[in-house]
Formats: sequence, structure tokens, C-alpha cells
Amino acid sequence: MSRGTRVRREAIVQLATTTGLASVEELSARFGVTASTIRRDLAQLEADGQLARTYGGVMPLVAHPEASLRQRLGEAFEAKRAIATWAAARVGTGETVLLDSGSTTGALAHELRESRDLTVATTGLTALQELVNAEHVRVECLGGTLRHLSQGFVGPLAEEALRRMTFDRVFLGADAVTAEDGICEATLEQTRLKEAMAGRSDRVYVLVHAAKLGRRPFHAWARMPERWTLVTDSGADESALSPFTAAGVEVVAVNPDGTES
Repeated sequence: MSRGTRVRREAIVQLATTTGLASVEELSARFGVTASTIRRDLAQLEADGQLARTYGGVMPLVAHPEASLRQRLGEAFEAKRAIATWAAARVGTGETVLLDSGSTTGALAHELRESRDLTVATTGLTALQELVNAEHVRVECLGGTLRHLSQGFVGPLAEEALRRMTFDRVFLGADAVTAEDGICEATLEQTRLKEAMAGRSDRVYVLVHAAKLGRRPFHAWARMPERWTLVTDSGADESALSPFTAAGVEVVAVNPDGTES
């Protein structure tokens, strides 16, 4: 094996570990080689037990470390902003909405700062920071136990607060999402709260950029209700989206300008 091949394969494993799913086309463009070369790389890495292939991409077989919110803020920035723009356009005057913790829902809170006659409840410090000076937005913090890594509140106090409220719309984030099992997170505490959040509104949106589709980095899952909407960016290919549409999930892919593709 040449040095160039070895270096490229090591870089592919590192990329999969730090940013998750990457398509063959993305890897081909990134490393300046053909798609067939990338497929040979992936096949060998899979045979070596270093990677597992998913919907058109790769993920590490080793335990996937949970990224901090600080790390996530720098990932897929444009995609998250586009998703947030689309989501904000769904929110109407006088509504009460619930925002999960996370970087994409934080971007949504940023888009809602100039709203009037709006109530936003949240479990995330990012959303609170975005809305702290939004004088015309009523802000409710669910409270609970702070997870420093994700900068979100979880636990029985947050769950009890949820029982006292219902919402016009709920916007959830995720470490990963699949059509079969729903939202994947690092801890059962997080998934328990997300299920409770999804149960407090008929309109449930899961906001995730394309790299999170079809991944299984952890072993804790939040089942989604029968009807929910997956909102992702236009970089998601058909192989990643088709399992969701086949399962009856409403799927929205958003262009960089925040319009539906």
C-alpha cells in the first residue's frame, strides 16, 4: 500500500470520527480521487474493522465520543442557518413553541429574536442566550439538571415542567436520526426528555443537517410520534432520505437560502 493511500485512509477514519457521515462523492472531492478509489478505501477499512458503511457514507465502529456544543457550533454552519430560517418561517404570531437544546435550535432562536407576541420555552442555554434581550418574546426555561457538554437541561424537573404546558410546535435537535428508531443521543436521560417534548405538540420537527441522517453513534433512542417532520439540508441525497419517506415521515430538504428544495 502506498503512503498516499495509507494517509488518505487514516484521514477518512479521522473524518468519520469527528464529523460523522460523509458521502462517497464528498470524500472523492475532498481527497481529489475517483469515487471508485474511495469505495475501495471504504471496503478495506470496513474489512479491517475500522468503519461501518451506512446510507451512502461511513461511520466509525469504535465508540463515538459525544461532541461538545462548542464543537458542534462550528459544524455545518450554513446548513444549520438555512434549516433555522425555514423553521422560523413556520412559527406564527401568538404561538407558543418549544425549542430543544443544541446548535441548530440555537440558530432558530436567533431567527425568532425579532418576533412579537411569541412564547418560547426551551431546555437549552444556547436558545436562552439568543433570546435574553428579545424584549417582545416571552421566554420560559424548563430548568432541570444542566448537562455541561450539551449545555441543555434534563432530568425530572424538566420533565415535570413539560407536564404543565402544551405547544403549537416543538423543534428537536439530535446527535443522529434514523427512520426506524428515531432520535439517537448519548444518554437515556436525553432521549426520555425528547420523547416527552415530542408528546406535548401535534407538530413535531426534528432539525438535523444531512451528516446526521442514518447514523447510530450511541445506544440511547427517542421514539418519534406517528406524525413528525424531518427538516434537513439539500445536501442530503436520496439514499439518506428514502428510508424516512418510506416510513411515512414528512421530509423537508432546505436550500441554502432557507427555501424548500
